Amino acid sequence: MSTTFAQLGVPSFICDALARRGIDEPFQIQAATIADGLAGRDVCGRAPTGSGKTLAFGVPLVANTASLGKSAPRRPVALVLAPTRELAEQITTELRSFSGSVRVDAVYGGVGYGGQLSALKRGVDILVACPGRLEDLIERRDVDLRDVRQVVLDEADRMADMGFMPSVRRLLDQTPADRQTVLFSATLDGDIAKLTAEYQRHPVRHEVGEETPDIQAATHRFWKVDRAGRNPIVAEVVNAAWPAIIFCRTRHGADRLAKQLDKLGFAAAPIHGGRSQSQRNRALDDFSKGRVHALVATDVAARGIHVDGVASVIHYDPPEDHKAYVHRSGRTARAGADGLVVSLVSPEQVKELRKMQRMIGLDHPITEPVMGQLHADVPDGALSGDRTLAPAGPPHREPQERNRPSNRSNRSQRKHGGSRGYREQRNRDDRTGGARRDDRSPGRPASDTGAASQTRSPAKSTSKSSGRDDRTQGAPSGTRSGKPQANNRKARRAHLQPGH
Repeated sequence: MSTTFAQLGVPSFICDALARRGIDEPFQIQAATIADGLAGRDVCGRAPTGSGKTLAFGVPLVANTASLGKSAPRRPVALVLAPTRELAEQITTELRSFSGSVRVDAVYGGVGYGGQLSALKRGVDILVACPGRLEDLIERRDVDLRDVRQVVLDEADRMADMGFMPSVRRLLDQTPADRQTVLFSATLDGDIAKLTAEYQRHPVRHEVGEETPDIQAATHRFWKVDRAGRNPIVAEVVNAAWPAIIFCRTRHGADRLAKQLDKLGFAAAPIHGGRSQSQRNRALDDFSKGRVHALVATDVAARGIHVDGVASVIHYDPPEDHKAYVHRSGRTARAGADGLVVSLVSPEQVKELRKMQRMIGLDHPITEPVMGQLHADVPDGALSGDRTLAPAGPPHREPQERNRPSNRSNRSQRKHGGSRGYREQRNRDDRTGGARRDDRSPGRPASDTGAASQTRSPAKSTSKSSGRDDRTQGAPSGTRSGKPQANNRKARRAHLQPGH
């Protein structure tokens, strides 16, 4: 007999909200952790992205916060730390869907301070935050963590990979020692084990699923292609199996490839650390809703892309190491579905690729492209003839609010001429994807990257290529809305169909 949320002790107002969304039975990680969370125990959970961990920590978080009453302005009583702004926004949306009277808001870089400051002034019970922006707000005395009774660290391994452990430790040190600390991570060793030992009290440990994505479910093809001949091959693969995610090493490369695919008749949306938050949100929305054929991403920006139904992954530029290959390839063939992974390898990269294959356990030949067999590799239902682009979304407009501190901060900056505190704030803004990008700051982590899909959909990665991606400046192109260019697009694609 299956367990229900009510049987786990979840309050009725949360059960009713979940039921209205058709969520009646908890997933495995939820059934394992919710009761411990409700009881106030520290929880250390290992669960892959897409396993339902947002509800696993979110349900106890909302329930326990509701019993505390309203928080004071600028003094939240619960804190969720997330590595990327997309994930922070996703968590906020999910928690609000069943939070009732509990106030949930997010703070992260890449957007203006105004709305976040207004929410904090009104009072936020559960604050979802990226470490860089939160430290900025604390330095500005717009947030105080001394009332925090519960802390959640989501995707702690990714925060470690992105260099945020020092910030996380500083933030935890500002909360009461007797707080409840819940940690979720794809792995629980290394830095995460140290964090658990230092900041959790006798945590209950729950582990669900595999530590790394199962890439064996996908069909892998390694094709030897000269760099100059990659674009027609990419077009063939996208034509055969889309939606597709194409990985490039640099921002400029992603922008350029997206434009070139458009000329070949395919709607493509670039996503990388050089694009504004609204552009990135639009690209993900268009991709998840089928308005574009392909998402062209850098490794940095792809850390949080969790969209079901991806038919193919294309390694346009080779991954930096075997971990990056696993992370990239894990975007397809999810939740029991099929998927196609194509790696384009130049002759000078063959030796390094074979070494990577041995580390992953993929014993696949490196061949010349075989287009005639491509359709046999395509997942069922993913053939280009099986789908058409969804209608274009509403016209996109950039937000009017600039990404800058409030007038009070501006006056302070002018008065002090760029004090040490302001320089530190600027540096953290760089890490969280603010207007001052980290292009000129090689080696700094980029916390703004990644993207999120819907929480109940069934990735850990870091790559040295992120440093090169951050340093490569490109002229960002406008995000594609996916609006068909009917006759011209069909004509340009005609030669790509089998038989032409």
